[in-house]
Amino acid sequence: MDQQWTNELAVAQVRVARPTDQLEEIERFYCEGIGLKKIGSFSGHRGYTGIMIGLPNAHYHLEFTEHIEGSPCPAPSKDNLLVLYIPNKETIHSIAKRLSRMGYPEVEPENPYWMQKGITIEDPDGWRLVLMNTEGI
Repeated sequence: MDQQWTNELAVAQVRVARPTDQLEEIERFYCEGIGLKKIGSFSGHRGYTGIMIGLPNAHYHLEFTEHIEGSPCPAPSKDNLLVLYIPNKETIHSIAKRLSRMGYPEVEPENPYWMQKGITIEDPDGWRLVLMNTEGI
């Protein structure tokens, strides 16, 4: 039954969207710091400016928006995570070192599971990112 339902769900793309009051710093963190690519942007859309960040040719990405009247978005908890599974340990350490130089040091994760093979870092809005040294699920 589940297989039939899966075949009926034709999703063309997945976007995870979040507001911020620090759009330029968010772009710097995710593009310069992490190494993701800015794959799109818009401005002046009913008071919103936004960027889409992700991996080229992937059908999923992050969107960050900023409204002219403000877009605060504190992280709801220290256990709300964006996890990037990166098989190469040297890549993870290179990213973590670069982010630390940018002012974003490693932080202790809420859930100790992420310490086993991962490095946790807070983005400019306090949302947490885990650079996990595995192939993924």
